[in-house]
Amino acid sequence: MSNLRPFHYAFPIKDLNDTVEFYTKVLGCTVGRSTDKWVDFNFFGHQITAHVTNKQSEFVAHNDVEGHSVPIAHSGVILDWSDWEILANNIKGHNISFIIEPYVRFKNEPGEQATMFFKDPSGNALEFKAFKNDNAIFES
Repeated sequence: MSNLRPFHYAFPIKDLNDTVEFYTKVLGCTVGRSTDKWVDFNFFGHQITAHVTNKQSEFVAHNDVEGHSVPIAHSGVILDWSDWEILANNIKGHNISFIIEPYVRFKNEPGEQATMFFKDPSGNALEFKAFKNDNAIFES
């Protein structure tokens, strides 16, 4: 694929106001269309839609990755290294609890990457990462 297109992702939330506050003030997203039941965000150039529901997901699973318990269901964005560092500092400044604190995997190796995991106010797991070399994103 030569022209990368924005993705769309819809996810459940508990409270619209808490969600808007988190995604705009903490992550820096902007709001698009919205109603009293859902809201669209510009999520780093992609469209995500938060839908209010009182139903809770019953599927919660984790995998062990390098000694960390990684939530299997998660989403996020691969950022530039400097943007990842800025976001990590911003998250720390908002006293958000990390599932996995910001750290660098595969340091000084092919595929070196920074990663961090945390949850939004509804408990949706988010991962943000950055690669030292973007050419390594899809390398095996």
